[in-house]
Amino acid sequence: MELFVISTILIVLAALFGYINVRFLKLPITIGLMIIAIVFTLALFLTSYIDNTLLNFAEGLVGKIDFKTVLLDIMLGFLLFAGALHTNFDLLKVQRWPILVFATVGVLTSTFLVGFFSYYVFGWLGFQIEFIHCLLFGALISPTDPIAVLGIMKKAGVPKKLETKIVGESLFNDGIGVVVFLTIYSIASGGGHGHSEGGSTLQAIVTLFGQEVLGGIAFGGAIGYFTYRLIKSIDNYEVEVMITLACVMGGYVLAHYLHLSAPLAMVVAGLIVGNNTVRDTAMSDITEEFVDKFWELVDMLLNALLFVLIGLELLVVKFEFGFVTAGLISVILVLVARYLSLIVPVKLFSKKLEFLPYTSSIMTWGGLRGGISIALALSLTVEMNRDLFLTVTYIVVVFSIVIQGLSLGKVATKLLGAENMKQDSEGHH
Repeated sequence: MELFVISTILIVLAALFGYINVRFLKLPITIGLMIIAIVFTLALFLTSYIDNTLLNFAEGLVGKIDFKTVLLDIMLGFLLFAGALHTNFDLLKVQRWPILVFATVGVLTSTFLVGFFSYYVFGWLGFQIEFIHCLLFGALISPTDPIAVLGIMKKAGVPKKLETKIVGESLFNDGIGVVVFLTIYSIASGGGHGHSEGGSTLQAIVTLFGQEVLGGIAFGGAIGYFTYRLIKSIDNYEVEVMITLACVMGGYVLAHYLHLSAPLAMVVAGLIVGNNTVRDTAMSDITEEFVDKFWELVDMLLNALLFVLIGLELLVVKFEFGFVTAGLISVILVLVARYLSLIVPVKLFSKKLEFLPYTSSIMTWGGLRGGISIALALSLTVEMNRDLFLTVTYIVVVFSIVIQGLSLGKVATKLLGAENMKQDSEGHH
């Protein structure tokens, strides 16, 4: 019953906040819901000066929600599948190599850059933190969040070529980022110290990484193809929608059981089921319409709940002066690390694939962080400076979603517009 009560309160809040946003704020739904949830939480803090009953109830409620489990083990599979289902497979295929490099080399480069920068900056601020724990922070903050990115890209008006790179990268680097985080977490917890030789530790890490990433992609391809064959063999839209749901739920659980990357499996399965060839050869028009509408609704509902939860997580974050200072500086560190990690891949592919000008700058500003970073920060132990890193992560995520998310369209228009005007003037000469 308690689970039902908590779910009910969250759904009621999401519906109420959604109404306020649509009726008055008219912001993109994810940003609007999170801002209203944060304002609502701040209002609870203010009421505590008169009577702290409401605040205590809210803190108790949020304390009972295991944000990491709710997001990483329950919501994430549905959200990634829904996002991949509506991603243009043909455009993604053309951009596959840069997306792959952004999602692997980019994430690893950013992880080490953020770890290196934060180790010295946090030390300068007076925090005594081990370098491996700074690397953990780098790993949890480096992946761009597909949920935040997909929700905001629909409204930003970024050119399609560039949108595909940002969305495609966020879909894949999420799964890879989680694997990088878990690998460093294992070392930080002492998981790699039992071996007498450093080489065996490295071998164990490479094996784990390869199994999770490559295994997850292969498994996603297998369940995606199996789902396609099942859908193709019948013509009944109710059952076909259920088959896609079974693909996500069954596939996610099985991937976890087999120690494969479940997020990557869901992305690949979603891309296979959603691509035009499958739609044209396996789905009738009515099935296609119902599958799309069903997953759009799941996507919207879970997104609403997630961003309300992010807003309410303010109740468990400790806003000490030193933590807030570290968080504000980290906003700049994370953006700088993101930009530096993109320079080489962009230079490598820009001529061959005719990248738009200012691709690095727009991808840096469009690399939004979200709930996944908060969930990973919540999984840190006290010895890993959990309170500091949770506050810093929360500040980076809120800045990323609200400031970067709301201004992404304007930044892209300004940069690309200025460049196009320059090219036009050069063309006239």
